[in-house]
Amino acid sequence: MLAVELETLGAKGAHATDGGVAFEGKLDLAYTINLWSRLASRVLWQVGVGRYRDQQNIYDAALRLHWPQWFVVTNTLRVNVTAIRSPLTSLDFITLKIKDAVCDRFRTAVGERPSVDTAAPDVRIHAFLTADTCTFYLDTSGEALFKRGYRRDALEAPLRENLAAGLLQLAGWNAALPLVDPFCGSGTILIEAAMMACDMAPGFNRVFGFRRLSWFDAEAWGTAREDAARRAETGRASAALRLYGSDVSPPAITAARANVAALGLDPYIELRLADALTATAPAAEGLIITNPPYGVRLGADEDLPALYAAFADTLKRNFSGWRAFVLCGEMALMKAIRLAPSRKIPLYNGALECRLVEYRLVAGSNRKQSAASEVPVDGKMSKSTTRGQ
Repeated sequence: MLAVELETLGAKGAHATDGGVAFEGKLDLAYTINLWSRLASRVLWQVGVGRYRDQQNIYDAALRLHWPQWFVVTNTLRVNVTAIRSPLTSLDFITLKIKDAVCDRFRTAVGERPSVDTAAPDVRIHAFLTADTCTFYLDTSGEALFKRGYRRDALEAPLRENLAAGLLQLAGWNAALPLVDPFCGSGTILIEAAMMACDMAPGFNRVFGFRRLSWFDAEAWGTAREDAARRAETGRASAALRLYGSDVSPPAITAARANVAALGLDPYIELRLADALTATAPAAEGLIITNPPYGVRLGADEDLPALYAAFADTLKRNFSGWRAFVLCGEMALMKAIRLAPSRKIPLYNGALECRLVEYRLVAGSNRKQSAASEVPVDGKMSKSTTRGQ
């Protein structure tokens, strides 16, 4: 899904790789993808590749790269290292070696070393290790892209924004379909739907890492933002949406209303304080996309299986003709629904493995007769990165 999205944004040769999607394009494509991608977590610019057998090889490969040409010594930096099938055991030590190589290169070039800031760095360097290859990237995003900048109040375990956008795309939602989220929490699914329908750039309200890189063009970036603002104005004027959210928690509805208001989406999303078990269909057909509570979000004493079973009865009784997509964080709770799923899609919400389960709701009994097969898709949308070559 991310590869398809990137192609629509102008990327060339987008294809899935370990941990993300690789693609090609001019550097200013980073403006477009950071601004408009609803699914990516980061856009990484590939700046070097080297083969290695030990830590010294990685240091030498990092030392050869032209870091002073890409950012200035007064920028603070942070190094992140991830690995798949690497024979090296200490990623912390590799992180230190790469940081030393970057600083040594600067000291040779300009006589000074950049400072390290692990909390809020100006520049983020990423290294990705396979069995014998180390690839180096500069992060054009800065903070992860799921941090859209619209949260005014968040709950303890909010759904990541790019995962919510992915759920909408997996479900095949479009603006013509009514959408209901009876466990709406802080409103993430509904907000992402409204932003899609109103043609609002998800990255419009945030700052990006590419502003610290030497090739940043303020005029080109300003033009990209102006175009996004015009598109949002046109999209808002033409949007006709039926988006409904409810939650039994007063703090959740308060958070959802604050987040919706921050984006000016109040005319498009109807929110109310209500129990999901009392939900009714606002139209003859539509989609339910929801992330009910599970063990991470509620205490262990909660009777969650009973809640899921009762919610299934509500779906069967009140939403005949609809399709429901339920994100389940625990397999036992999915079984408690006791309706026959038509699809089960593996996903990750952060590090938590989940299933997006589809139910086609029909009149009468729809009790589970046999298990649905899992759909083999790349489910780690919330962890996906894009890599530019």
